Amino acid sequence: MSSTTAAVHSASATESDELSDEALLAAYRNSGDRTLFNQLMGRYQREIYSYLRRYIGSTEMAEDAFQGTFLQVHLKCQQFDSSRRFRPWLYAIATNQAIDVQRRNKRHRMVSLDRTPNDSEQRNASWAEKLVGGTPDPLAAAASQENGDWMKESISSLGQPMQQVIQLVYYQGLKYREAAEILGIPVGTVKSRLHAAVQRLGVMWEDSHAPSDD
Repeated sequence: MSSTTAAVHSASATESDELSDEALLAAYRNSGDRTLFNQLMGRYQREIYSYLRRYIGSTEMAEDAFQGTFLQVHLKCQQFDSSRRFRPWLYAIATNQAIDVQRRNKRHRMVSLDRTPNDSEQRNASWAEKLVGGTPDPLAAAASQENGDWMKESISSLGQPMQQVIQLVYYQGLKYREAAEILGIPVGTVKSRLHAAVQRLGVMWEDSHAPSDD
């Protein structure tokens, strides 16, 4: 038994809760203790399901991808590089599962932007700022609930690369370097895709909401 595993087994539930994600995964990998896996899963189940639900836009498909994500964590835990952080690795698995589920179902539906009023209010105030900064105000307005359908359709027209960075950086709140690690692309590419997405949405908003000449 490794020192990490021994520490987990000797610790109280409260102390175990304070262990890092990486330590819990290492302990599970070495011991096969399902309690440790369930504890790790409990930390991320709501966050990952929310991500998959928005990414895919289908509850049923999101549930399939969610189950596949944690199955892959179990199957690939021996491959996890202990020098890496667990969260980006988990998101990379979840993203791949989402893509696989979409392919299996032969349909590509965009994210649902449904939010509770409080969440929507907090996000809308800094939507453009969170993406890149210095973006036109209409983008923040476009993110409001009454314009949710417009936003959904507009983002879905950007293509998967831009959709992915918007999902990870804006909706999930990941840092540029984390999104880059998840997608396997340079940080500069993440930034450029976000910048391009914001510019495109700004133009689309202005075109679709231009005052009528009538």
